[in-house]
Amino acid sequence: MYEPIRTKSVHSMADADFPHRSREEELDIQLAGHLSALLAVTEELGLDTAAECVAGQIARLRGTPPARRPGVTTGADPAELHRRALALAGRALVVAASRADTAAAIISAERMDAHTAALQELADLPGQRLIGAL
Repeated sequence: MYEPIRTKSVHSMADADFPHRSREEELDIQLAGHLSALLAVTEELGLDTAAECVAGQIARLRGTPPARRPGVTTGADPAELHRRALALAGRALVVAASRADTAAAIISAERMDAHTAALQELADLPGQRLIGAL
């Protein structure tokens, strides 16, 4: 009377052979990416001690030390680099908090504080005016 279904339904679950990453693995990858971008900006600013701390966190997350290019500069405005580093540190802090990674969260928060202070110092220099600064 009824013919049996011979093909798989499009609504069936994906094959179990397909590799899936856990949420923690995805957050590790995302955090390492944000920290890598922060490392590049930190090195461009010439902040060697801070760069070593960030590189240590990346190595912990990835299991290998990050590729580095110390001394490479683009000639970008220091205030713009500090703004970029502040934004990257903020993103890293959000992901670190999400995965409950205290060490990465502390480093990110310290970098945010340092770049905020640097921006404030640049704003106090004569001839420098930051957007949104009073």
